[in-house]
Amino acid sequence: MNTLQSLDTTQLIALAAALGWASGLRLYAVLALTGLAGFLGWVPLPPGLQLLQHPAMLAASGFMVFVEFFADKIPGVDSMWDVIHTVVRIPAGAALAAAVFGADQGTAAALAALLGGTLAATSHAAKATTRAAINTSPEPFSNIGMSLLGDLAVPSMLWLAVEQPLLAIAAVALAFVAMIVIVWMLSKFLRRVLSRLRLLFGAAPSTSASA
Repeated sequence: MNTLQSLDTTQLIALAAALGWASGLRLYAVLALTGLAGFLGWVPLPPGLQLLQHPAMLAASGFMVFVEFFADKIPGVDSMWDVIHTVVRIPAGAALAAAVFGADQGTAAALAALLGGTLAATSHAAKATTRAAINTSPEPFSNIGMSLLGDLAVPSMLWLAVEQPLLAIAAVALAFVAMIVIVWMLSKFLRRVLSRLRLLFGAAPSTSASA
């Protein structure tokens, strides 16, 4: 990334959107990469995000990146991880997006929080439903492949937010629409799977009783 004196308005908007969206996928990677970029002087972080570049914060977020990297690639564990982080990723996405503008820009920060929370909720829901659907297959390779795709998508989107902010805004908008479609389609699929499982296990007791 280029060393900049300050981020302009377009970059700030793109960064807020990217932070919100990426938080729904890999919150700890967002914290670690953003903090590292500021710590190394690659990006002048807004004041509200400068806490992320503190060495203690970098150590904590880096450790959680390591844990999540492996937890996200184990079928079953990944879905449990997503369930637990439902209450973490969405508010964190809202808070990070708001921090881009800071408390001194109240209206902009509030709008950014709404944007970040919505994007985080959408990407988290899409990730959770996709991984739950993939876990219905016994082979682990598709699970690992989707996880690696998420590992690549997050730093790519954060990089775009600073280097190509208009492209990043367009990419987030397209991803938002695509993820809504994914959630809708996979939710129907998962409901059918659950219905079949309920029928299967519901029929078992009556069969044994009649025997």
